[in-house]
Amino acid sequence: MRVLSSVLVLLAMTPHAVRADDGAASIAAGGVVLMKRETRIVMAKEVLSISPSKVLVEYDFRNDSDEDITTEVAFPIPDYVDDPDGRESKLAGFDDFKLWVNGALTKYAVETRAFTKRGDVTKLLAGYGIDAATFGHEVYDDKAGKAINDLRRLSAVQKNRLVRMEAIYTSEDLSPIWSVRKKYHWTQTFPAHSVVHIRHQYTPVLGNSNTIGDPSVYRGKEAVWEYSQCCPAPALRNSLEKIWNKPRGQDDVSPLWISYVSFILTTANTWKTPIEDFTLIVERPHDPKYKTYISFCWDGPVTQVDADHFPAHVTGLVPKKELMIGYIHAELK
Repeated sequence: MRVLSSVLVLLAMTPHAVRADDGAASIAAGGVVLMKRETRIVMAKEVLSISPSKVLVEYDFRNDSDEDITTEVAFPIPDYVDDPDGRESKLAGFDDFKLWVNGALTKYAVETRAFTKRGDVTKLLAGYGIDAATFGHEVYDDKAGKAINDLRRLSAVQKNRLVRMEAIYTSEDLSPIWSVRKKYHWTQTFPAHSVVHIRHQYTPVLGNSNTIGDPSVYRGKEAVWEYSQCCPAPALRNSLEKIWNKPRGQDDVSPLWISYVSFILTTANTWKTPIEDFTLIVERPHDPKYKTYISFCWDGPVTQVDADHFPAHVTGLVPKKELMIGYIHAELK
């Protein structure tokens, strides 16, 4: 049987560039996408489970053609930079990404490249023994009150070269300023007239805003963008307004804040559409300090199987927009 070769991409993306000034942007990940549309393979089933601590996706891909299709499958993540006050590089790099094919834990290759405004500095950093993905194994030194990394071990000549390449600020300020471009990839064969089950999971990087403002202002100029993008229903807005309007001191912080997980759904349209059977399961987190409300945009019924799980099911889905799961937290007093 003839084997055809193509390239697939399991895509991780960021949401809109818009974000609240007081919040961190999220990294959205998910959705299998081809470099060009592949009409011989259909996403027969997708089960997407989302919680603040884990994203788990299970796919059944069916090859409807008469030929085996062998592909290089890749999971590229969004470029990330060093941010001592933000997400850890391990989280930003999805270092806990795991893959199963037909139930078997599957190995994959990792490609990591580093870029500055002056170009690709991957080989330069590697030649100096600097791990680009972790920014030289950077950690925060509590005693020194600053982040430290392996760049300290470099000679003056090496540091100056990195300065010229705009990979660090100065030979004294060794803060990495390169961006990391990383992807996981593996070779996959989809046998003719057969189904391949692919599963992957990872820890999401949460976006957040430390306030949602007055919940009565919905989609207005004062509404926090993350809140409006999660389509809070009228009943939820009413509940949040009651919390917001409770008496509190003038200097008290907002009683409501939001974290969220973003997931790219529309990449499924690069397969043979529609997704024949799609299930979304949203899990509510638990924190003794907060009561958490769930909100997300969904065209169709959402049920509740227990106190903490909210499934939605649809057949024949052609995604038209991305998914943002909002976790709105109210402090318990």
